[in-house]
Amino acid sequence: MDALRQAIAQDRATNPAMTLPAFETPRTDAGTQRRAWSAMHAQALNPDMSRRADVAIARGKAGLAAQREAMSARVGQALGLSQPDIVNLARVAAPDAHVHWVPLLFVSSSMPIDELRTYAMALEKTGGALAFRGMPGGLHRVGPMAKLSAEILRLDPGCDGPACAMRATPIVIDPIAFRQHGIARVPAMAMVAGDPTRAYCERGDTPAPPTPIIYGDAALSGLLEEAGRLGAKEEVRDAEARLGAR
Repeated sequence: MDALRQAIAQDRATNPAMTLPAFETPRTDAGTQRRAWSAMHAQALNPDMSRRADVAIARGKAGLAAQREAMSARVGQALGLSQPDIVNLARVAAPDAHVHWVPLLFVSSSMPIDELRTYAMALEKTGGALAFRGMPGGLHRVGPMAKLSAEILRLDPGCDGPACAMRATPIVIDPIAFRQHGIARVPAMAMVAGDPTRAYCERGDTPAPPTPIIYGDAALSGLLEEAGRLGAKEEVRDAEARLGAR
């Protein structure tokens, strides 16, 4: 705009008598306007397009009605104004009769990385997890723990970067589990019921009875065998089957 103003000013300075034409919107008479509107309204409609539009409108109305009915039922159940859906409620709340036991291996960042990698490989087959009491460097520093976890779970120890393939073995920071099981030294193994990575508020009100704590720097198969010998045969059965131990 500044350049345009400068050009106009220069032209006026060169030719003072120059006048710019005023811009006006084109004007049409009443007859031309009537003919234009008549042509627009006389355009033939596409029957197929109209039919598709009607179908889309009908589907939208039906979907809106179904959603409105479902939300009304939920609000009524929440306020106690209608009976709950007993069938679906029982289906969701039905407890699992079979208790799944998995090995929880208590370890420390001071253990050799090769040993932690070996345990992670074995635990991946059994659905178990590695448990640390805390994080190296303290809870306010996540970087050292993230680096240690990557070194443990990396399939190729020589790989470096976010694109490296990792094992699916869970790693948890759980000082409560250390205190509950009375872990005084590592490595140590305990069989726990359910998923050790779940929050404590989601694990149920009735904890499973404790199993023997197995200490020692041994293979996971040996720790499971020792736990079975000390009375946890039922608890270690699934883990031993997955691991392929005798």
